[in-house]
Amino acid sequence: MTDSGDPARAPETRVAGRPPRVLVVDDEADLRELLELTLVGMGLDVDCAGSIAEAGTLLERHDYALCLTDMRLPDGDGLGLVATINRGYPQTPVAVITAYGSAESAVAALKAGAFDYLAKPVALDALRSLVRSAIQLPAQQPLARAAAAPGDPDWQLLGESPAMQEVRAQIQRLARSMAPVAIAGESGSGKELAARLIHLSGPRATRPFVAVNCGAIPEALMEAEFFGHRKGAFTGADQDRDGFFQAASGGTLFLDEVADLPLAMQVKLLRAIQEKRVRKVGATVEEAIDVRIISATHQDLAQCVAAGRFRQDLYYRLNVIELKLPALRDRLEDVPALADVILARLARRAGLAQAPRLASVTLRYLQSYGFPGNVRELENMLERALAFSNGEVVNVEDLGLKPAVSDVDENERAEPASEAEPHAAAPSGERRLVRISEDGIPESLPDYIDQIEREAIQRALDKTRYNRTAAARLLGITFRALRYRMQRLGLN
Repeated sequence: MTDSGDPARAPETRVAGRPPRVLVVDDEADLRELLELTLVGMGLDVDCAGSIAEAGTLLERHDYALCLTDMRLPDGDGLGLVATINRGYPQTPVAVITAYGSAESAVAALKAGAFDYLAKPVALDALRSLVRSAIQLPAQQPLARAAAAPGDPDWQLLGESPAMQEVRAQIQRLARSMAPVAIAGESGSGKELAARLIHLSGPRATRPFVAVNCGAIPEALMEAEFFGHRKGAFTGADQDRDGFFQAASGGTLFLDEVADLPLAMQVKLLRAIQEKRVRKVGATVEEAIDVRIISATHQDLAQCVAAGRFRQDLYYRLNVIELKLPALRDRLEDVPALADVILARLARRAGLAQAPRLASVTLRYLQSYGFPGNVRELENMLERALAFSNGEVVNVEDLGLKPAVSDVDENERAEPASEAEPHAAAPSGERRLVRISEDGIPESLPDYIDQIEREAIQRALDKTRYNRTAAARLLGITFRALRYRMQRLGLN
């Protein structure tokens, strides 16, 4: 079914009304024929190749909606073809066919950028499901920004800091893959929102998104909640019931706080993910599942593995691709945009005609605050401020936090520092000065900024005889912000 035209001509482009074209790459003639017949039966055009070289020729001549490739080929391996297609034909998703039980090969393929994988012997229902997902892949579009639509839930990913630009770019790439994603980040940093954006930006957007808090399910009910149960399987099971995996069929299952799963459940979850099949409690047969797994936790999963609290094999299955969300204190330049969108949303919810604005001193206060609760804390803070404000301007006192003058213990406010305190509060350890080139450019901008900040704080402390409240006033920041910065910079 290959085309014998001029190989030097430009590739065909997909034409509306024509069936999508699929490329099958496998050196086993029987398997090629089986895949071809199945795909033709789905109404698709199919080209077959027995080697990487032959596949390369076809890729130059046609525009493919999907490529199915075996892992082992006569002139190379499937991972090389995956890399070639991702680099030269990024609009073509690639699925690999792995040997039965070869979990390592499947994980390696997903890490290399494969859309999904099939295990031999190929189950035709799984093949059809994979193909249906792949050919619905949308063209790459930039993620919607909350600034353009303040009512959307995307506000938590608003911001032009380098960290957030990288997160949005990663989400765009991850959305086109079926590889499991592990989202790491502190509580309140937007892990579930990132998972939803991955789901909504990919081919499963029209299918269910099921979010599960693994730490909120009683251990005795976990298996039934995840896999479902048959009528009469246990006391109280008066009817058949689907579990989370069945509810998310064709879509995405988001496992929040996955580190809280008990070890016994981790074993069952591993099998479900690896075999793509589950067995309901009380059932005698397994049923196929088609879900994409996205997990998240605020804990360090690698440390949990080292401590024996999390299975290493499950860790590698879930952590195929890692997405790290930055803490809000690491992108304080995004606070003004976040605050504006949150206030607008809260004002609409409260029925206000116009959202109040932040006073300039309030904005400076927020941009110097550490936000241990991240974006969730900012939202709670602004919701409280909206209730106490006059409806036009949000002042510092409306935030419900003590301002700089009073944000200090009575003992520290009343007693000046002793003569010995400057020595006790000296920087902990010697620090190397950042080198400046002949052009006046520092070798490390973050270290250079830290150096300037450390020197400014040290001068203020020296001038006020180490009265931190007075030093904070000199520097134009809150006492809490000064304390946070001193801790970050290693000033005792």
